[in-house]
Amino acid sequence: MTMSQQPGGSTRGGRGRGRAWQGQAPGRGVRGSTPSTRGSPAPSGGGTDSGRFSGTTGGGRPPRGGGSVPSHGGQSGTSGGGSSRGRGGFRGGSPAGGPAAVFAEGRPLTQDPRLADSELNGLVQSFKSVKLQPDMPLRPGWGTLGEPGVVRTNFFAVRLKKDAVYYEYEIAISPNAQAKGNMRFRIMQLVEQADAFRPYIAHVAHDRSQRLVSVSKLPQPLEIPIRYLEEDQADDPKAPTFTVEIKFLSELRMSKLDKHISGKPEHRNADTQPLVSALNLILQQYAQRHGVRVGRNKYFFPASSEHHPLSLGVEAFRGFFMSVRPMYKQLMVNINLCMTAFYVPGNLAWVMIDFQRQTHGGMPDEFAEKLKVSTRHLGYTRLYTIRRIVTEKSARQAKFYCEEFRGEITVEKFFKRKHNIDLRHHSDLPVIDVSNPRSDKPTYLPVEICEIIPGQAYHGKLDPKQTAAMIKVACNPPAFNGDVIVNQGFTDLGLRPNAPGATLAAFGISVDHEMQVVPYRRLPPPSISYRSGKGPQVRDAGWNILDVKLHVGGDMTNWAVLLVQEGRDYEFGGSADPALTAFLDAFRAKCRNIGISGADKRPKIMSVSLPLPSRDTRNRSQAIRAIRDVLEQNLDLRQRSTKPSFVLVLLSAVDKYIYPGIKQLADVELGIHTVHMLLNKARDQRPNKQDQYFSNVVLKVNTKLGGVNHQLDENSMRWLKAPGGRATKTMVMGIDVTHPSPLSLPGTPSIVAVVASIDDRFAQFPASLALQKPDWNKDSKEMVESLTQLTIERLQLYKKRNAGKLPERILVFRDGVSEGQYEQVLRHELPRLQAAFKQISPTVPYKPKLSIIVCGKRHHARFWPPDSAHATKNGNTRPGTVVDKGITDVYDFDFYLQAHNGLQGHVKATHYVVVYDENKLDADTIQQGTHTVSYLYARATKAVSLVPAAYYADIACERGREYLNVLMNVNEPRSSAAGPRSAVDRQAQKEAMFERAKQMWGAGVHADLKDTMFYI
Repeated sequence: MTMSQQPGGSTRGGRGRGRAWQGQAPGRGVRGSTPSTRGSPAPSGGGTDSGRFSGTTGGGRPPRGGGSVPSHGGQSGTSGGGSSRGRGGFRGGSPAGGPAAVFAEGRPLTQDPRLADSELNGLVQSFKSVKLQPDMPLRPGWGTLGEPGVVRTNFFAVRLKKDAVYYEYEIAISPNAQAKGNMRFRIMQLVEQADAFRPYIAHVAHDRSQRLVSVSKLPQPLEIPIRYLEEDQADDPKAPTFTVEIKFLSELRMSKLDKHISGKPEHRNADTQPLVSALNLILQQYAQRHGVRVGRNKYFFPASSEHHPLSLGVEAFRGFFMSVRPMYKQLMVNINLCMTAFYVPGNLAWVMIDFQRQTHGGMPDEFAEKLKVSTRHLGYTRLYTIRRIVTEKSARQAKFYCEEFRGEITVEKFFKRKHNIDLRHHSDLPVIDVSNPRSDKPTYLPVEICEIIPGQAYHGKLDPKQTAAMIKVACNPPAFNGDVIVNQGFTDLGLRPNAPGATLAAFGISVDHEMQVVPYRRLPPPSISYRSGKGPQVRDAGWNILDVKLHVGGDMTNWAVLLVQEGRDYEFGGSADPALTAFLDAFRAKCRNIGISGADKRPKIMSVSLPLPSRDTRNRSQAIRAIRDVLEQNLDLRQRSTKPSFVLVLLSAVDKYIYPGIKQLADVELGIHTVHMLLNKARDQRPNKQDQYFSNVVLKVNTKLGGVNHQLDENSMRWLKAPGGRATKTMVMGIDVTHPSPLSLPGTPSIVAVVASIDDRFAQFPASLALQKPDWNKDSKEMVESLTQLTIERLQLYKKRNAGKLPERILVFRDGVSEGQYEQVLRHELPRLQAAFKQISPTVPYKPKLSIIVCGKRHHARFWPPDSAHATKNGNTRPGTVVDKGITDVYDFDFYLQAHNGLQGHVKATHYVVVYDENKLDADTIQQGTHTVSYLYARATKAVSLVPAAYYADIACERGREYLNVLMNVNEPRSSAAGPRSAVDRQAQKEAMFERAKQMWGAGVHADLKDTMFYI
């Protein structure tokens, strides 16, 4: 399985496979197989509630604040986490605890002449001759605010002739129906060994599947006959034969790409994708031949890499991401570190036995599913893919009809009679089924003849222990990462001059080994204010909240406490336990002192005794029913006025069923706010630790109750409240989608969240949630189908809270959209937003000025400070770093912003792209404005790495996942019985599961909570 480290955590639930930890700690995640390690950035230590108890929620992203991890996903915590030591000992810091090393400190910082002010000012000046359009606006100018300087970045100049011409060919294999999966890879190996192809091999690059690029024209027609033999297979007269035809498609003229990167507006819309993808194919050819590709642009080299054990049968390797990027007047290749989990090679029977010895249930189905194994019983190596473990049958029990022996025969007897193999594990281990998924008949193999193939990426979802182990090896200081990229990376990827077997020289291509040096600015932080008390001093993008009162305190009168008793450590003795009284008194004092009203009243205390969790999930379902009974028996839930302001739930341990079960029960069915505490953290007796933990909880309590925790100075908020000096009603929206993970049940829906501010404080962002079929539209499944209705809900609430007035401006921050989906946002979501404006005011035309800004954490751009004087104490760039020159798009209005402080690992900026703009935003307004509002996140006393509106939408999506926890996060072993075989049956199963999800979802969030930040 691979993972990405996003900002702070969604495959992201299901955002796609093939993700890897990107050179630091894992994060945003998920798409697909990325683990969720998200939590709230603690204001002063500790953490509770949303995201904290959900375990690894299958595709969630890590936390947004503070660092590049649990940032993979990946998303996506506030810090990178992990060890600073590894092979060779110390990694980039002082062993005595001094400042961290700075990558390449002391080496000259040479900036490319193309980045001179006169050059770049001329570029944006040329854009002014083009009529301004709101769709994908041209860059209006460069940012000027902040302290200027230069940083290194992991982009390297690619040199080639401007007028170079390459030739593109299509690879066609016939018969195509038989050339599937691993066979295509082997067929192209045989093509490279064929005499007819040998004259061309030194100056071609191909993807071993469909596409080939050549320096010179190849003869046409070019057909190469192949007899299919495995690498160690002797000649076989029955070997299948294939014909590989290499058919000319087009000339690839790099002059077209050179015109595009010149920055002349008339060349903006040139179709350069075929040219860029051809260059990627050429630059990646060496890595493809010598390494293991995971996803599209990630390469790993297990044979020469350090092995990092994660768990039984799973280990991690460090690899490299590599992708060509066109920049202003220069082609670049972006190279970054990434890590992924691989299966440990070895005999499958041995691994099964180890699972039996070390676990209660043997090898999990998800470990074996799609695992590739090899056998030698035919006299040569043959590859198979495991469809399932047949847990109910051993080799002595499993039977099949054999034509050769004219009747049914067991697997054990077949291998004895046919291959003279005496199976040693004929009765104590199951067989595996390696049949084609479309076949109705199983193909059994005994596991002891199967070897797990080396260099095979792990397909499963990492559990919490595996994730923690991955973080340790993935989270390294920036200096370590930089050294590995420019030293090991260039060697492993074959980018050095005259690398053995490399094809770059044949194509006339070279790669500069020095990182690009680009301008940056450090934006100043805003001033933070509270209702009373001295305004805190912002330092390293954070501040303390001693002796202050929240701007607007909520009312916690009629609050209640639920003790969940399971007989674990840290639990209280019951509702009469004096220690519980002291604990709650301390919490009440914190609430009272910080400005929440109603804290003087003692709460109603309820208690529920539950059995400890077991492998039987019914145990947890019964526990949720018991909690429901306790709440309904002790609380008056008939109407909103008699419900408790919130219920404080005291848990002794993380539970992947109890936490989401309570959230679903409280948010959807009962309509009451709940706040959770983990007692092993909340009862910490170390000085100030409990007070810090309570501070974190209090911020969430006040936000749920409709309060306002802190505000920014008027100057920092002017861009929202009074742009251009005129008071203007502005609404800020956040939109996100989270998808089911690979381990979710088929048919599990995606979840959409739309949040929006409701007043001029920009502190409260209630949310609308909805279900969406993940494959509703294959071309735009990331797009929000129900966006019109969700936007109407947000506008209705804004109107209700603002004396019947609708906002004059709307700024939308759209999270979770990849670079290739900008056009889809404009084609699918923009019309839905505009439809909402029409429907909310059908008689009087309502046309607010709309801007849409996409926020991206799934990129591989990293920055290194120039020296220790401009670095944080762990070697990262400092908070407020903004980059809009050198590695940004030639034409688009985009920038990289690192608002937060990277505590550990290598900090990652967020990439912001303005894809639609009717407000005519300038660079300073959107850059400094986004930076300052990153300090408005309600749940922390620090800046977070993603603009809060988008972060809130992300958290709301994760809350929606909790409501469908039993579908989204399948933790119990799945049945080994074969699932539906036909496409029709599989689709019917998905539809049935989607209907089940809708029943579980019901009407969604309860009416008594829907206008609050219930999800925070």
